[in-house]
Amino acid sequence: MKLNELRDNPGATKSRKRVGRGPGSGMGKMGGRGIKGQKSRSGVAIKGYEGGQMPLYQRLPKRGFNKPNRKSFAVVNLGLIQKFVDAGKLDAKTPITEDVLVESGLVRRKLDGVRVLAKGDISAKLTLEVTGASKSAIAAVEKAGGQLTVTATAVAE
Repeated sequence: MKLNELRDNPGATKSRKRVGRGPGSGMGKMGGRGIKGQKSRSGVAIKGYEGGQMPLYQRLPKRGFNKPNRKSFAVVNLGLIQKFVDAGKLDAKTPITEDVLVESGLVRRKLDGVRVLAKGDISAKLTLEVTGASKSAIAAVEKAGGQLTVTATAVAE
């Protein structure tokens, strides 16, 4: 196979419909928009409009609440930490803080802190200092002979 022989599967792409290009095209004159009316004009936005009837999104009751001061954590799984230790991007002998995780490239940015979750296996003996961690993550690190210190007061799940 060569680069000049690359083709999409037959029928995978469709050519664009060119409207308003004469009567022979079948989409000439009014371009399939019909005669007059709001929808024949440009700049129409009536997605939720139901002909004057109260729209569905207004008929249904409001539900839920978004906490305005909710904390947003950068999430790290134990399996990924182990992968970075194996690759030599993290040093298992030194304490691993949130800043170390950012420098290694495991976490892009700290947000309100880093939270460790127990997905994946951990075998290295680590000393972790993070804002949050699940109970199962703390248990997994301690089982591997390490220590996980949570700096935030609340430990969820």
